[in-house]
Amino acid sequence: MQTIELTCAAAIIKFLKNQYIEIDGEQTRFVSGLMGIFGHGNVAGLGQAISEDPEGDFPFFQPKNEQAMVHSAIAYSKSLNRSKIYACTTSVGPGATNMITAAATATTNRIPVLLLPSDIFANRIPNPVLQQLENPLSHDISVNDCFKAVSKFWDRINRPEQILTSLPEAMRVLINPSETGAVTICLPEDVQAQKYKYPKNFFEKRVYIQRRMPPTHGELKEFKDLLRKAKKPLIIAGGGVHYSVACKELEEFCNKFKIACSFTQAGTGAIHFNHDYSLGSIGTTGNLAANSLAQEADLIIGLGCRYSDFTTASKTQFKNPGVRFVNININEMDSKKHGAFSIPADIKETLTQINCVEEKIETSDDYQEKIKTLKQSWMEQYEELTHPKKQDDEKWHQSEMIRVLNDFTDDKSTIVHAAGGLPGDLHKLWRSKESKDYHSEYAYSCMGYEIAGALGVKLANPGREVYAVLGDGSYLMLNHEIVTSIQENKKITIILVNNFGYQCIHNLQRGCGGRSFGNEFRYRAGATSELNGENLQINFVENAKSLGAKVFSAMNESEFKSALLDAKKEQGTSLIYTEVEPSTPLKGYSWWDVPISEVSNDKKVQETYSEYIASKKEQRFYY
Repeated sequence: MQTIELTCAAAIIKFLKNQYIEIDGEQTRFVSGLMGIFGHGNVAGLGQAISEDPEGDFPFFQPKNEQAMVHSAIAYSKSLNRSKIYACTTSVGPGATNMITAAATATTNRIPVLLLPSDIFANRIPNPVLQQLENPLSHDISVNDCFKAVSKFWDRINRPEQILTSLPEAMRVLINPSETGAVTICLPEDVQAQKYKYPKNFFEKRVYIQRRMPPTHGELKEFKDLLRKAKKPLIIAGGGVHYSVACKELEEFCNKFKIACSFTQAGTGAIHFNHDYSLGSIGTTGNLAANSLAQEADLIIGLGCRYSDFTTASKTQFKNPGVRFVNININEMDSKKHGAFSIPADIKETLTQINCVEEKIETSDDYQEKIKTLKQSWMEQYEELTHPKKQDDEKWHQSEMIRVLNDFTDDKSTIVHAAGGLPGDLHKLWRSKESKDYHSEYAYSCMGYEIAGALGVKLANPGREVYAVLGDGSYLMLNHEIVTSIQENKKITIILVNNFGYQCIHNLQRGCGGRSFGNEFRYRAGATSELNGENLQINFVENAKSLGAKVFSAMNESEFKSALLDAKKEQGTSLIYTEVEPSTPLKGYSWWDVPISEVSNDKKVQETYSEYIASKKEQRFYY
């Protein structure tokens, strides 16, 4: 057997460079490069290995925060329908644990990302090393064990030859569309530098063919029977439609069977908003049209969705006593939710086959007319929400900003959002023009994802105009990837909406009967009093300038339109700063289960609790 002597770290790089994925006959390298922050633990291991890489064709990408790094990798893969990834490496200890939040984000969203955190010495001789958390239970435990709960595969390499079995298993999970998520391989710092004579064939080009799992004949027959019997069917398109690249097939399905389509956050854009059968967003952040039809629907067709509590309005959205579910999802767990007729198959393949049915199966004229009526009613509501009546001293509203941004962007633009009040308003109001114009991380709704995520989208699609839309709370958490975007010459446009605090949660707090407490960015009025003084005056404009961004301020519709035009002309990263009226939540069209205190001296909380109990009675167990 021919061998090649390499350090463990060099062998990992060489292996990753030769992993390819084939989808529908097209082959691409699966791991695009390495993102990392070097430090104690990986600078002399992986860092040395990549700096000496003889081919030099595995780019290294330097972020400014470990959590943000993984957010960028997630957005990169999500934008490319999970066909490519970046690997991410960190130093031992705090560098590693900084990735845990983002690992959970990846796994919750079913997005592949390879994490290579450094670990404490396998030989244990210098223990406790710098940044080691000692555990009296076992010397085999390190902080990297925290990744187990948020990873789809986890391993620790205690000997250099262990990568021979670990890396292929990691690739199996990363490429499997039904199992993918964060994959964590912990690399003790001494092992990274150790040599081993690896078999040469370990580094040969490997092609993983991602086969489209077809539905069975019986599954198609039952699906067709359910379609035939349904009087008021409704499609819920999730992120799986995008990952399966099934947007064209979904549009054909809607046209052939004349069925309305609604969208989760991740599914938004699966068909254009102006399509005859597109009703827009569904659920707690949904609109009037989709939610109204959902209440009457007798058949819910779930396409690649997880049925989160926002989609189901905490199990109160579907009120038809005889409602049935059919779920097409490559992930078998998701396909069986709500006692559905399960089709654990590829969405594109399944829709392609059902679209070939020769029998004419269409919804009634009354149903089709109802779709038009509901859509028209929603557009009237949309105009009211996006052109709100304001007092003379009011700032403009977030809904107005969204309308202007939506009208300005084209089919070569992408907005990125994740947390706070913006995702709810954007989901409700956004009118997609193209399948990739709306990038939402709402499965984990992780504050701080937005700027790093926008950078990941730009890395995946350099020709697109990418807009990170976020509030002041998210900006304060993770803003430093502005520097990375400038360093890499990857232009993004950041829209910073300042509403002076965590106003989304502030609205929720008061909506649950509570008083205003601890959610606005205010000065403390006295030594023992609450945060109820004047608003903090944070100079976001100067902060963004100090990081290298070109900054525009826009306090009304006219100024915002001008700022968007000016930012688009810029070659580098820009930030548009605007202030909106705080606490202006949009009207909701369904419920969300947020438990109310059962014991309180506050009369308003007591009243809200009574309303909560009444709403709880509407919840259903679908099985």
